[in-house]
Amino acid sequence: MLKIALATLIVTASAAFADAPVIRNVNITRSGDLWNFDVTVQHDDTGWDDYADAWRILDEQGNVLGQRNLAHPHVDEQPFTRSLSGIAVPSGVKEIEIQVHDTKGGWTKGGKRIRLR
Repeated sequence: MLKIALATLIVTASAAFADAPVIRNVNITRSGDLWNFDVTVQHDDTGWDDYADAWRILDEQGNVLGQRNLAHPHVDEQPFTRSLSGIAVPSGVKEIEIQVHDTKGGWTKGGKRIRLR
């Protein structure tokens, strides 16, 4: 009986700690003073209970420059790319970080850092 309870606990714990979303690619273009971001995300979306639901752009101090909310799970579309245009990046910002959020794990720590040119 103890073995069954322990096995159930292990399966339940592993389901609660699904893999965090991963940023597979970022394409950034500049148009005048504004920036456009195409971000490719991969996550083992299972449905409405566990899916990547947003990504955001941060400056070096952690200020949010823009956020792209994702309106639905992408169970059958992995990885997927979504865009965010018209982002004002203050002068002097040399590096940004992109983080992904999922409904189970929250914001990723140590997202993808990108040096701006």
